[in-house]
Amino acid sequence: MRNLTDALPRLSACELGRLVRAGEVSPTEVIRCFQKRIEAGDPRLNAFVYTKFEYAEAEAKKLEARLARGEDPGPFAGVPFALKDFLPSKKGWTNSHGGVRALICEDTEDSVFCRAMEAAGGIAVGKTNAPAYGFRGTCDNLLYGPTRNPFDTRFNSGGSSGGSAAAVAGGLVAIAEGSDGGGSLRIPAAWCSLVGFKASLGTIPSVCRPDAWSATHPWCFNGGLTKTVEDTAVLLGGMAAYDPRDPFSLDRGGVDYTEEMKKPLKGFRIGFTPDFGIFPVDAEVAEIAERAALRFREAGAAVERAEFRFQRSAYELAELWCRCICADTAIALELDRRRGFDLVRDHRGDLPEEFIRWNEETAKCGLMDYYEAHRARTEILDEELRAFEQFDLILSPTTICLPVPNAQDRNTLGPREMNGVPVEPIIGFCETFFANFTGAPAASVPAGLSKSGLPVGLQIIGRRHRDGDVLAAAAALEELQPWRGLYEIPLGGAGA
Repeated sequence: MRNLTDALPRLSACELGRLVRAGEVSPTEVIRCFQKRIEAGDPRLNAFVYTKFEYAEAEAKKLEARLARGEDPGPFAGVPFALKDFLPSKKGWTNSHGGVRALICEDTEDSVFCRAMEAAGGIAVGKTNAPAYGFRGTCDNLLYGPTRNPFDTRFNSGGSSGGSAAAVAGGLVAIAEGSDGGGSLRIPAAWCSLVGFKASLGTIPSVCRPDAWSATHPWCFNGGLTKTVEDTAVLLGGMAAYDPRDPFSLDRGGVDYTEEMKKPLKGFRIGFTPDFGIFPVDAEVAEIAERAALRFREAGAAVERAEFRFQRSAYELAELWCRCICADTAIALELDRRRGFDLVRDHRGDLPEEFIRWNEETAKCGLMDYYEAHRARTEILDEELRAFEQFDLILSPTTICLPVPNAQDRNTLGPREMNGVPVEPIIGFCETFFANFTGAPAASVPAGLSKSGLPVGLQIIGRRHRDGDVLAAAAALEELQPWRGLYEIPLGGAGA
């Protein structure tokens, strides 16, 4: 290849894997190229919390030996990938639970994403930044600071998988791990102009112990951030599996998601909502998202406005998400206290005050609070089901705003107000968390750029267990208005 430094970082994971499998570039050359890219670009983006280049090069040499023997390592052969520094993702690697100094430890197991990537020939190169416990829709923490947006480094990358999103959009890796408990794949995908796909409940196993149900309120999912729908479909095919240790896991019988993404949209009924009837949305964001949604008419789909009748405000439902997602962490904090380790009392300075407040409030909840939370969650499900009586897919802006500026205090939050309406700043600026309450498949794909050059995401929500419909819609939009040119940006983007 004539110019590795310029060419390889712009490729998708599948494109890069095809070059390696064809012998046009060696795994060692790929790793060294991306090492230089990371060393040059990450000081401006702060996407990585640490890297493992010696490990990656050793793995590349092993891969070269396999290729020399005529083996086919898989579609992601030699592809460098990053892991999210939050939940356990690679046995023996360091984990800080999202920049919490007192919790730095070693991972005890590999994530579903890591196993799928390595089985497909990928090579891990490091771990990426995330907020403490993944508890916010921005990417910042007191230990490592904010991850900056490749399109303009004055702004945040989105969270909680923001380090991974900035690494992919900035060309530091071809594909990276994310997780999604309220939008943590889709939010940074929107703000970094990537594909972020949250699978349907039961598609990707989530094995939790000692409580097998601990990722269910709301449902949390493992996944990846990519430049293309093809990369997402191939990754999903590697991650989707039946695992009886997950009480919600389904046996799909080996669905080929690269074929699912090719389904024609002719005859699909698509509903677009700028706000679900309750979110205050920036006018430019709403306009860009709706313009992208209307492109589906060119693919033969009918696109109409979808109406919702939520009885609770967006602020109230966002607070519901904060309370529900903290149920597991509040339990974990209490179990640690009973074992003699009081994180909040002895290491309060490691944690954002918002996380402490919500966990303390959640710990005080009683039976009727639990009942009321599930009643509200049922209302969300019923509104979703009512919409799907009329439509095959629901589209919306992924977030109500453009990427927010990075705070100077390492505690970047979302907006507290939009169009004169109060906004809950942890997750209330994101139209994503409904799909985590219900388990519906959902993705964010690039909708376009604002006048200031910042990305806007279009969210695609499908019926539960119809992951292929979401992928097909994402692929159709990718063909109608290709977004790959958006990555032809200077290393680190604009801004200081």
